Amino acid sequence: MQNPAPIALFVYNRPEHTRRTLNYLQQNLLAAETRLFIFSDAPRQASDEDQVTEVRTIAAAVSGFKSVKLIARDTHMGLAKTIIDGITWLVNEYGKVIVFEDDLLSSPYALSYFNEALLRYEQEQQVMQIAAYMFPIKPAQTLPETFFLRSVSSWGWATWKRAWQHFEPDINRLYEQFDEDMIYRFTVDGTMHNYWTQLLDFKSGKNDSWAIRWHASVFLQKGLVLYPAKSLIENIGHDGSGVHSIIESTYKVHPSRKPVTFFPATIQEDAHALTAVKHFYKHRKGSWFKRGRKFLINRWFKLKHKFTP
Repeated sequence: MQNPAPIALFVYNRPEHTRRTLNYLQQNLLAAETRLFIFSDAPRQASDEDQVTEVRTIAAAVSGFKSVKLIARDTHMGLAKTIIDGITWLVNEYGKVIVFEDDLLSSPYALSYFNEALLRYEQEQQVMQIAAYMFPIKPAQTLPETFFLRSVSSWGWATWKRAWQHFEPDINRLYEQFDEDMIYRFTVDGTMHNYWTQLLDFKSGKNDSWAIRWHASVFLQKGLVLYPAKSLIENIGHDGSGVHSIIESTYKVHPSRKPVTFFPATIQEDAHALTAVKHFYKHRKGSWFKRGRKFLINRWFKLKHKFTP
């Protein structure tokens, strides 16, 4: 394929996660034709220094790509600013970008999927993102191989400069555009209230999420996101190792080992896929027993780390 999109890989202090993410990317069919840019934030605290150094050592030794550039920050920027700056730089330079974080294992066909979709929908203004992760929805085999939804994904995705230019970092400008009906649609017809909660939490300074602002920016533009019915990404970060993650198995999937061959010609949200995703959202927390078990596991994990030297 001519002119594959560059990969922006954002890493921090998880050497083993980073190593696995890179190993899976190296096995992608288009890896040798793809430029890889690895963005490494500086340590936030002294206890992170050794792991950040180890991650940078791993990144500096990477091969198997058209080129590899390590961008090692001298001062701590935080995840949100690091990602926003990195994406902005690359879309301005190349017009498009594929975005990974350090805990995403990819199908060997992920880069092919991204690049094919980026080419097909390059001039379709309503298509604002290509997503590679899909929830463990059932039954996935009854859905089209790919389809459009209104919500973005931050677990392996791609976009163009023409879409990213609509990213609005100012939460107040985003917030003031919502009314009750839009909030209902933004929360996937009331099935995913966490989206609105995350936006309100950012507004009140309780989180520093770039993703919820990107999500709102795309939604307010009436943008659509392409998804695969069978995920091409596995998130291995739900083991409590991430800065913003807990121990969680709800979103566990295995990357598909088959290439994607179908891309919808009609640019509209797929009603059947929307129904399947809404069903997943409604039932994702499981029984009260499952919720209580997850709460206790995470409580124990936090206490263990709090008192571990």
